[in-house]
Amino acid sequence: MANTITSEIKFLVELDENRVPEKLSWTAQDGGVEAEEAKAMMLSIWDSKAQETMRIDLWTKDMPVDEMKVFFHQTLVAMADTYHRATADERMTDTMKDFCDYFAEKLELKK
Repeated sequence: MANTITSEIKFLVELDENRVPEKLSWTAQDGGVEAEEAKAMMLSIWDSKAQETMRIDLWTKDMPVDEMKVFFHQTLVAMADTYHRATADERMTDTMKDFCDYFAEKLELKK
């Protein structure tokens, strides 16, 4: 049997009385991250039995809308890159990147 290594990533969510996130932090000791504050997170997990994606999308109530727009744009670009690495599908990757450019243009994110 091959030796395996376990790595842990932790997310802490501090909620207000209405269960709305006030603070988010994360720790990934293997990556040198210790209780680092965040304003938003998106986590997708593939459930192969159910053949569906499970999601956790959280943001703090003080996350500025302009930063949320940038966060979404950067997440979409990263998803296009990940899609390409996972599938090598150049055509769809280019289509996704075209949409990312359109998204940035419409939100006036490009300088």
